[in-house]
Amino acid sequence: MIDYLKNLMTNDRAMYLAYDHGFEHGPEDLPGESIKPEYILDIAAQGGYNAVILQKGLAEKYYTGSAYQKQIPLILKINGKADIWKGGDLYSRQNCSVAYAKKLGASAVGYTIFLGSAHDGEMFQDFGRIVEEAHSLKIGAIAWVYPRGEFVKDDDSLEMTAYAARIGLELGADMVKIKYSGSTENFREAVRAAGRTKVVLSGGPRLEQETQFLDVIQNVMQAGASGVAVGRNVWQHPKPLEITAKIKKIIFS
Repeated sequence: MIDYLKNLMTNDRAMYLAYDHGFEHGPEDLPGESIKPEYILDIAAQGGYNAVILQKGLAEKYYTGSAYQKQIPLILKINGKADIWKGGDLYSRQNCSVAYAKKLGASAVGYTIFLGSAHDGEMFQDFGRIVEEAHSLKIGAIAWVYPRGEFVKDDDSLEMTAYAARIGLELGADMVKIKYSGSTENFREAVRAAGRTKVVLSGGPRLEQETQFLDVIQNVMQAGASGVAVGRNVWQHPKPLEITAKIKKIIFS
């Protein structure tokens, strides 16, 4: 079995810095210096992250052909939705081809699936094709799988989290990015459901106390996760490189 994530992991562990929030949530999630892509890329490079996650416009203008390209691998997010429309079922449409992601220097592509949406079948179809295209170009395919929709009553329950992880495996994802399910035991079930698909934690909103976030990372690593894809809990932190060092110690110790 080909390991399409080989250059995005260290000893089968991963620490990614996510920065697709400007698209997904708007500038209000990018306070102070975090509005500047260079600030994030500096954290990624200086902090020793295994990859940085960007949308295509940021990659074009700040990453491809820059010094950062030699310092930090790229995971290119190839779909996204704006955080304005609140009605109906979600469908995050593809906005960049896999071939163009590879041209920009991406080592993997990421795609969000809203499990439980009326449109999840279309997203399954999209991602199935994306996996085939990515693997033909020898790059990885990572699924962000988030339970959403009218019939999802508890999106971070054991059952929903495990189902999200399993969808990643069933669709051929090299890695699946999922939310925390409340405990080590619950997250362990999600990791088991993912089988040979690697699992990383979706970092989520900034927590008041950094110890809360570090405890979550400790829990998911004990559950068998491969690592984290974190954003706001790092670059909204007053000392992002200090919190990075603490995260790194938990993941790679």
